Parts: sequence; structure tokens; C-alpha cells
Amino acid sequence: MIVDHKYRLLFEAITDYAICMLDADGAVISWNPGAEQIIGYTAEEIIGCGVACFYTRKDRQQGAPHRALEFARVNGRFESEGWRVRKNNSRFWAHVIVDRILGEDGVLIGFAQITRDVTEQREAARELDRVRDELFQSQKAETIGKLTGGVAHDFNNLLMVIQSCLDTVELKLPDNAQLHRLMEKAQSAVRHGSALTQRMLAFPRKQELRVRPVDVAELVAHMSELLRRSLGPLVHIHTSFPATLNPVSTDVNQLELALLNVAVNARDAMSGKGNVTFAARNVVIDAAHSTGLPPRDYVCLSITDEGEGMDEETLAKAVEPFFTTKGVGEGTGLGLSMVHGLLEQSEGRLILKSSKDFGTRVEFWLPGIPSERRSAMPAISTPSASKPIHHLDGLRILVVDDDPLVRHTTGAVLQDLGHAVTEVASAEEALRILQGDGEIDALLTDHAMPGMTGAQLIGEVSRRWPKLPIVLATGYAEASAGLSDVATRLNKPYGRADLTAAIAKALERRRLRI
Repeated sequence: MIVDHKYRLLFEAITDYAICMLDADGAVISWNPGAEQIIGYTAEEIIGCGVACFYTRKDRQQGAPHRALEFARVNGRFESEGWRVRKNNSRFWAHVIVDRILGEDGVLIGFAQITRDVTEQREAARELDRVRDELFQSQKAETIGKLTGGVAHDFNNLLMVIQSCLDTVELKLPDNAQLHRLMEKAQSAVRHGSALTQRMLAFPRKQELRVRPVDVAELVAHMSELLRRSLGPLVHIHTSFPATLNPVSTDVNQLELALLNVAVNARDAMSGKGNVTFAARNVVIDAAHSTGLPPRDYVCLSITDEGEGMDEETLAKAVEPFFTTKGVGEGTGLGLSMVHGLLEQSEGRLILKSSKDFGTRVEFWLPGIPSERRSAMPAISTPSASKPIHHLDGLRILVVDDDPLVRHTTGAVLQDLGHAVTEVASAEEALRILQGDGEIDALLTDHAMPGMTGAQLIGEVSRRWPKLPIVLATGYAEASAGLSDVATRLNKPYGRADLTAAIAKALERRRLRI
């Protein structure tokens, strides 16, 4: 009796486990306070009822309660996790152990079932897995971004050398129509290569954006003829825009290219035949929104097709640079990565929704500009074309670039233009030249260099020699951040005319500041 009493006290003291005894048929014959607290039934309500009442309807229909007891009867123990149902019909994730109980003669007399509510632990584990996956994807994107950014930088340098050489050769070509046609084809290839590097720089968000308010409905309307020509006569374009739609804040040229990229993908997914719908709506989102964007006004611009759609594996990789489902020579795999980079750099988001055989919906989430904010926005100024330009003959120009091909080619072009050139491979060498020689009229520097970067060099030069005109030659957007007041940007790859114009602009800006 003393043992039974202690057992009863222990049985009733446990409240974080639901412990019950079942007879050989699975009916409840004892019920502890923990079971009442977790599942909701009192002992009087549940004793005599079958264990199946704790299972979901689907599990009952599939025979799960019987299989659990049969497994325990044969093997001695059954253990599993799954959904169970409380008295109030709410569900909880349960860890359940069912132990077989045999009498002294070895005959089955019942089962002991222990149930624990592990819903919180399950949600915590799932959240941890989600965070780990997001961290992995973020690190993966960062790695890919660094790789593509580095490749684009080196490719830009090569294109710049080719462009400079072509410009110089073109000036010396004889009056031969065939040679000039070949020259134009070579220069066209350089331009296409330059466009490709800009798309590569879009994913790591290193392209330079000219952000301004953009009327999305008007942009799509202006693109209608281009879209019809690009998608073909068997693709029908539909639009659905509200009467009042906020402008968005982004680069209009990049947005147009992004829309065209997605539309062409839609055409290919439909094998050149079907409906593509452009739609947009104003959305005010809160901190809990599924996009994960900061709370504010947005415009959701979507492109929906009726194509073959993407499975989960393809969808997960769709925005990675160079990933494509198209055949060799049919796509670069940079389209969606460029769109992703543009939207992230515009403080927006790219959302892809797709399933196999049910088409794809591509959503551009962009910051919207409500009417109350538009009047407060500064007008976009257009540079005057009538400003005087300095005479460029006979300048003494210091060229700084760690790439010898770029450095020597740029120097050769400048010398051909009649300038005296000093070439150095690092920012540190440039500072030594400037310190010891006051006869430099302009500085032309690269940004991405080992040791001191071009941006750091510009900061030091503008502090010590504030009157020296500076040109920053780079393909990176962040290189010019904060430098617009002290340096003139020259985008790589640049040609002879671009180089001359940048130096002239740098000289003029310095003259106006003196």
C-alpha cells in the first residue's frame, strides 16, 4: 500500500507530461493531471474513451492509432512525433511514447502512454533552420557577388584596353569602307561586352544607378512597341494598372531593361505563344510583411505568364548569376540576377512565384512615392551644355592604375592627344610624385587597387592639393559614393572621347571652384 501511495503521488505530481494507462484495446483507464493540463480532458471525461480521440481525423482515417498500439504490442515500444488534438480541437505537436505492459504470465494487459507537447521546441528548431538557411544563402550570394564583381572589373579593364586601341587605330585607318565596317563591328562587340559587365555588376549591386521618380504605367505604355517586337506576334500583352498609382524610385533605364528581360523569359517559357500580363498596385506594408521589407509605401509591379513554370529546385537557383535552363548560346543566366540586384539596390525586392506547369509570376517591389511626398522632392536638374570647356592641349597628367595594360594604354592615348603623362602603379607612388613635383595638371586614377584605393587616394589628394582636377575611372558604383564633389567619374570601359570629356569636365569643375 505504501508503494502504491508513493506511486500515486508521483503520478499526480507530474504536470508537464501527459501520462495515461491504456487497456489492451487502447481505452484510457488512468489519467494524470499533466494529461488534463496538456490535452484538456478531465479524468471523468476521458476514462473509457479510446486513444484514437487524440489523433487528427486524417490519422484516424489512415489507421494510425491502431498501428501505434500494434507496433508497441509486437516490439515492446512505439515512439513518434506528430500532430495530436486537444479537447478544444486545437492541434499541438506531440512526442509520444507507448510502452507495452505484460502481466506476470507474459500476457498483454495494456499500455503506458507518455505524451509531451513539443510545439515550441519544434517551432524553435524550424526557425533556427530557417535562419541558418538564410545565412547560408546570404553568404552564398555574397561570395557569388564578389566573384562576379571581380570578374566584371577585370573584364572592364580588358574592354577598356581594346576600346582605346580601336579608337587610336580608327584615326589612322585609310579611306577603306571594308576596314571601317570591321572597325565598327569590333567597337560594337566592345559595347555589348560593356553591357554584359553592367549586368554582372547588378547582382552584387555595384552598378551606378540614376535614381529618380518613375511612372510605371507610363513606362510600360512607352515600351509597348518594343515589347511587341521582342516577344513576337503570338504573345499577347495585357496590362492592369489602377487609375492612381504612385511613382517608384529607381533608375528608369535599368527598370526598362529588367522588364524586357523578364518579358523575354516569359516568352521563352511559353514557347513563344500565350499571354503575358503586366500589373501593378500600391501597397503599404508593415514589419511582418512576407517580403521582409521595411515598413513604408511600395508599388508591386508584376509580370505573369502562362508558361511551363519552375519546380522548387529551379526556383531556388533562379536569381543566381549564370544559372539558366536555356540551351548553350541561348542565354547568359544574368537576366534575373540583374533584376535582383537592381531591386535590392533600389531598396526593393524581387519575389518569384512559380510552380511546375502553372506559369510564373515575377514581382518587382519598389519604394513608392505617395502624393504628399512628391511636392517635397527636389527637381531633377539637367546639366547645362553651354558651360565653357578648358583647352586640353599639353596637360601634365598623372595616371594611376595597378593594371599595366590599362595604365600603358591610357598613357598612350593621352600622349597621342598631346599630353605629357606620368604613369604609376599605386596610390602610394602617386602621392610621392605629387609631393615631389608640383607640375601636375590633372590626376586620373583607378579605384580598385591593392593597398590604398582610388577613393582613399582622392580623399588624401583633395585634402593636400585641393585645386588639382581629379578623374576617377571605375566600373563600381560605390567607388564614387561621397566623391562627387571632388572627383569626376569616368565609367569603365571608356573610349578616347569619354576620356577627353572627363578630363575637360574635371578641369572645368576645379576652375569654377577657385
